[in-house]
Amino acid sequence: MSDINTLSDAYLLIEDGFIKSFGPDAECKIDRADQTIDCTDKMVIPAYCDSHTHIVFAGWREMEFVDRIKGLSYVEIDKRGGGILNSAKKLQNTSEDLLFEQALKRLHEVIKLGTGAIEIKSGYGLTVDSELKMLRVIRRLKEVSPIPIKANFLGAHAFPMEFKENRSRYIDLINNEMIPKIAAEGLADYVDVFCDTGFFSVPETESILASGAKYGLKPKIHANELDYSGGIQAGVKYGAISVDHLQCTGPKELEALAGSPTVATILPSTAFFLGLPYAPARAMIDHNLCVALASDYNPGSSPSGNMSFILSLACVKLRMLPAEALNALTINGAAAMELGETNGSITVSKPGNLIISKAGMNLEALPYFYADSWIDSVLINGQAQ
Repeated sequence: MSDINTLSDAYLLIEDGFIKSFGPDAECKIDRADQTIDCTDKMVIPAYCDSHTHIVFAGWREMEFVDRIKGLSYVEIDKRGGGILNSAKKLQNTSEDLLFEQALKRLHEVIKLGTGAIEIKSGYGLTVDSELKMLRVIRRLKEVSPIPIKANFLGAHAFPMEFKENRSRYIDLINNEMIPKIAAEGLADYVDVFCDTGFFSVPETESILASGAKYGLKPKIHANELDYSGGIQAGVKYGAISVDHLQCTGPKELEALAGSPTVATILPSTAFFLGLPYAPARAMIDHNLCVALASDYNPGSSPSGNMSFILSLACVKLRMLPAEALNALTINGAAAMELGETNGSITVSKPGNLIISKAGMNLEALPYFYADSWIDSVLINGQAQ
């Protein structure tokens, strides 16, 4: 993860939205171009691949931010009807068209911040109709988005209040109503579960992943954010594309992930915002895991999709080298969405999704300037955003 191939004094040609060629300036044989961008003394890097977001939501939760300042925990806020349940109530009362307009605005905002591929999860519906509504919004976003979008069904994000005393009924609702309807409409690429203390147990998680598998939904897991929940092991057992959060990762979890194809996706801005311990990135890298970084953009625990801030957090708090963090934000993030063959690196035939820095930057400077925007411009399919 610490290896990055670089070229100095180079050219790069984009044609019809895709990278056609690149190499040393001295080898450039291009006679003309419709547009030329002078990148003298600048860096050109791949656009970010953000594999964990919740950008379809109906409102912010700034009052819970104040509650946490006063001392309430994330779990305590959830138990009294806040947190995810707060977002669910707002979303259930919001129209599909308004949700689409709000999410589209957020999508364009993160693109301008350098995101060139994204995964969007449901999970703020928690009823059959509202989960379907969220996923239809994501499908509409796919239809108009200039960047690839993956859709993730996260009906198992929390237990609605009416099911708190009868959890099995909600599991049945997910398995026997939500998943079949979602599959029938082709609304999701993945099925996800929040497997953690206070949320879904390992047996409940495995039941939902098994149901999703019957309908061709590949598994992902919100795992070990709050405790050593067994979620990582469940993800590996079911061949999860990724397990995400991972603050509580010890020797048993590292051993389970080692040698598996499951991507370990760390969300450091959530730990930053909630005041939680950070995931042990160095131990993960030392175990040769594929480590990705993502924003977890959502209204409750990470109200930002700025992946450049994630780059800085990874270096400052996770002790990742700048090269490791950049790989985790690009090619490994793409792998966490099964987009590694098409996104996440500067490669001939991949889309021209690029970030161009301001002048005078180098790789070490990108995370160093954590409060300043070092991005000069963003290209998506070769077009300035």
